[in-house]
Amino acid sequence: MEPLIAIVDDDKAVRDALHRMLRSHGFTAAVFASAAQFVNSDDLSGTACLIADVRMPGMTGLALHRHLRSRGVRVPTILITARPTSGEKRRALSIGVASYLAKPLSEQILLDTVREAIDNSRPVDNLSPTGQGSPRG
Repeated sequence: MEPLIAIVDDDKAVRDALHRMLRSHGFTAAVFASAAQFVNSDDLSGTACLIADVRMPGMTGLALHRHLRSRGVRVPTILITARPTSGEKRRALSIGVASYLAKPLSEQILLDTVREAIDNSRPVDNLSPTGQGSPRG
């Protein structure tokens, strides 16, 4: 089973487009209209990667990332925005956001970014059967 990708965006058209695109590439995806809806969902604990809009009513994507971190939830977060700024991007990356992408999104860049975020968050098996350090392949 593919890892669960959570999509949090207040724009239904964006949510639906991302959901279709990710599913067409074999991912399991769940959509949420707000950060609060995601935080209160049963999908939170099983989420392998979060894609969140930067600007949303209520809790923003950056605030959502901070909220999850403050609760010990370490899900790789990809922030997306129609109005990117270099200062906002620097702030997001400095607090551990996996990536900050501008809309309209390149399908290939988003797919590569999701795969990289998931791969970088998987635990590494530090000991092989022989006792030598070896990452899983």
